Amino acid sequence: MKKNFALNTEPHVAQVGDVELQFQPEVMGDDFMDAYGELRDAQQAIGVNLDDLASVDPAQLRQVSRALRGFLAHLMLPESAELFTRLDVVKGGKVLESFEDLEEAEAYAAKVKGGGARIVDGLRLPDRVLTELLEWVVELFGGGQRPPMSSSGSATPSPQAGRRGTGVSPSRASTRTRGR
Repeated sequence: MKKNFALNTEPHVAQVGDVELQFQPEVMGDDFMDAYGELRDAQQAIGVNLDDLASVDPAQLRQVSRALRGFLAHLMLPESAELFTRLDVVKGGKVLESFEDLEEAEAYAAKVKGGGARIVDGLRLPDRVLTELLEWVVELFGGGQRPPMSSSGSATPSPQAGRRGTGVSPSRASTRTRGR
């Protein structure tokens, strides 16, 4: 008996507005898990509980967003990854300089004469789109099973040994009401 397995050769495309983000046709499982592990480690190092974002400092959210963008970019083709991770230092609506590294962008922005420079993503996207991209990529390359990002996402405990009984519980038996 012979079984053929197809490998994707065409990039996966995420159409976001008028921008096409191209992802690798195939990603090996260990590459995917390494990239996902880096995202998880970054999230834990920042100390952000993704289940409770209301109490998170905006600077921490920016770091989590950068980590998420880094994870997604790791799975993209180079041109898309470059656009997706680019940070622009902007003042008065004009891009002064572009960076890939947040710390470099922050250092440059701090040195801009007269202050007022801010850092924006080269490809600005709502957080919901980043989340949707994450879910889509996990489905594509991770088989749909996202490893937990926080302790609340951990697997449920294994069932206790032995068979589950089918008898009536004593509490239920004692609460029957007359006439039912």
